[in-house]
Amino acid sequence: MPGYIDSKTDLVRRLRQVEGQVRGLGRMVDEDQYCIDILTQVAAATRALQAVSIKLLDEHLRHCVSDAITEGGATADLKVAEASAAIARLVRS
Repeated sequence: MPGYIDSKTDLVRRLRQVEGQVRGLGRMVDEDQYCIDILTQVAAATRALQAVSIKLLDEHLRHCVSDAITEGGATADLKVAEASAAIARLVRS
C-alpha cells in the first residue's frame, strides 16, 4: 500500500487543479495573451506541482522509508537511497 494512501484524495484534487491550470495556459497561448501573464501562470502551476512533490516525498519518508528502517537491512538502504535520489531530482528541477 502506498505511503500517501491517507492523503490520496487531497493529492488527486491538487493534481486536477494543476491540470486545469495547464489547460488554462494553453488557452492563454491560443488567445495570444500577454507573455508576462502567461509566465505568471506557469510559475503558479510549477509551485502547485512542487507542493504535490513535497507532500508525496513527506509521505514517502514518513511511511515507506520509516517502515524500511524499522525492518533494517538492504531494504532500508534501498529506500534511503531512493529518497535521496528523489530529493536530488526535486532540487535540480
